[in-house]
Amino acid sequence: MSTIPRPSGPGPEGQGCGLPEGGDRALRVSLEHKFDGFEQQAWRSFQRASARLWGLVAHAVSAHSDLSPADYVVLSALAAEPLGTVRLFELASCLGWEKSRLSHQVGRMASRGLVQKRRCPSDKRGTFVAVTSVGQEKLLAAAPAEAAAVRRLFAAKLSHGQLAALASACESLLVATEATTDEGHTRSHSPPAGGAS
Repeated sequence: MSTIPRPSGPGPEGQGCGLPEGGDRALRVSLEHKFDGFEQQAWRSFQRASARLWGLVAHAVSAHSDLSPADYVVLSALAAEPLGTVRLFELASCLGWEKSRLSHQVGRMASRGLVQKRRCPSDKRGTFVAVTSVGQEKLLAAAPAEAAAVRRLFAAKLSHGQLAALASACESLLVATEATTDEGHTRSHSPPAGGAS
């Protein structure tokens, strides 16, 4: 079964990030020169909490469906797109995955009929990924397990005021970063002709 990739860097207990001895200290020193303490704490907390919650929810869904955690993450990201379709590089950027890893995952999902890959008509090197009707049905069937996990692991742990503040902060981030991806490409939601099946 696939596993959810975690962001590089120290784990929840500050161990096992795959860096050579002394590498973790060098990374921390480097970050300290770029962020002040408050910014660094906010960023690290957001990064770690997001990765941990995604993993826990994905595994909870996997335990009650035939979707692997990675299947769930990809399908959820596609379902969040206006047309259920997005360019491969944009999906990789959204998930924080290496493009090669995402390509292999999408290939496995396409062979099971969960997604489709199509060439971008305006960029012969580009590829669109679209959720299929089968993928939509699988995600819908997993919705009760997803909702229960989100309530138990996320909503129930925060007050109404904390949820409102978090939602407002995330919306501000989404608006501020919507125009371009980390590769400097303008986002495009226009799918190739045919739409998702």
